[in-house]
Amino acid sequence: MSAPKQKPQRILIVDDEPGIRQSLGGVLEDEGYTAQSVEDGEACLAALAEGGFELVLLDIWLPGMDGMEVLERIQEMPFDERPLVVVISGHGSIEAAVRATKLGAFDFLEKPLSIEKVMLVVKNALDHRRLSLENRRLKQDAHTRYHIIGDSVPMKALRQQLALMAGTNGRVLIYGESGTGKELVAHAIHASSPRAGQAFVEVNCAAIPEELIENELFGHARGFLAGAPEAKAGKFEKADGGTLFLDEVGDMSLRTQAKVLRALEEQRFEPVGAVESMQVDARVVASTNKLLEEEIDRGNFREDLFYRLNVIPFFVPPLRDRREDIPLLAEHFLREFTSAYGRKPKELTPEALEVLVGYNWPGNVRELKNLIERIVIMNPQVRVDARHVPLQTPRRPQDRAGERVGSLQDVREAAEREYILKKLEETSGNVTRTAELLGLERSNLYRKMKTLGIEPK
Repeated sequence: MSAPKQKPQRILIVDDEPGIRQSLGGVLEDEGYTAQSVEDGEACLAALAEGGFELVLLDIWLPGMDGMEVLERIQEMPFDERPLVVVISGHGSIEAAVRATKLGAFDFLEKPLSIEKVMLVVKNALDHRRLSLENRRLKQDAHTRYHIIGDSVPMKALRQQLALMAGTNGRVLIYGESGTGKELVAHAIHASSPRAGQAFVEVNCAAIPEELIENELFGHARGFLAGAPEAKAGKFEKADGGTLFLDEVGDMSLRTQAKVLRALEEQRFEPVGAVESMQVDARVVASTNKLLEEEIDRGNFREDLFYRLNVIPFFVPPLRDRREDIPLLAEHFLREFTSAYGRKPKELTPEALEVLVGYNWPGNVRELKNLIERIVIMNPQVRVDARHVPLQTPRRPQDRAGERVGSLQDVREAAEREYILKKLEETSGNVTRTAELLGLERSNLYRKMKTLGIEPK
């Protein structure tokens, strides 16, 4: 199947000389553009008000409203409707060119016109406008993609804190359990900072082996590794001018911590095997699911590095502490995955939402997202009710580690119920297979399920 033909780009020619309007229009049409001509400023503004033009070739000397005034009026148009302007003059001067540029003109052409020069300027102007619009759309997409969802008090406080430090370059340490959205917060911090147009570079400190992490962070010199003769840029170098995100920094070895500390203090580092240091300007944002103060007491984390990173602390609450956000998140993921998989829009019934809100979410937002994706894939129904939600566990008696609510028997039964439901989910509800996994007789498992209020599917 052939690709759809692109719509020709529209160019408006504004000149009081009929010969120039005709010749320019003919050349532009021959080059594949759509050209329209008018003879004065009032007609120009009327044509632009209808929209659809990417570029204006504007003569300065016009009857009535002159070209400079027209240029000023064009700059007042809304961004998405505003075309670029190339000014044309038969009385070219440096002063006129400077004034036109200050008023927002892309370029300045002198009469008599050279067709080659006109075509080059037209191409450059249209390329510039296309790239500018794409960059603007990408920034809007990034803002939408990294939007922090939630109307609960903790999330409103988080967004307020984000707004307060948006214009700074201070280092940030993000605390939170696994799956709460620490990476999302790091992206949001970068997207709202003065470095938003530069690189966001991520390092998962927990996923890289200790013997490789220095090479990953700082790169290596040419010829340092056999089989890798070329120099390799590390994450610090790639983040120069932008943001370096050290995810799960609490899992970094003490040796690597010492080198990271020096890089933060001096904004310099040596690639592995190099003799000369390299200057960098990277803002560091780190995250951890550990209590670093306790890790310091155990000798696992450097206190001086902690104070370097913990300039602006952020705390991302677990999902169980902001249950009122669960319906918003569930609806958001439902829209996201139905669109991604080309499914019809779905809706969650009040009973389904009650199940979601009542669950404890040990995996936090990540677990909720994965669950909604599974629901979208596995269920063709438009209305998603409690039967389609593979979570039947009520709120656990322990909402926080170490805080006991209810009797020991309550705690034991809640744990057993959650564990059996998890195994049933793994076997798609196959009781025989679940009994094998649990090491129980099938009849014993049935009795246990009945006691715990678990209905076989």
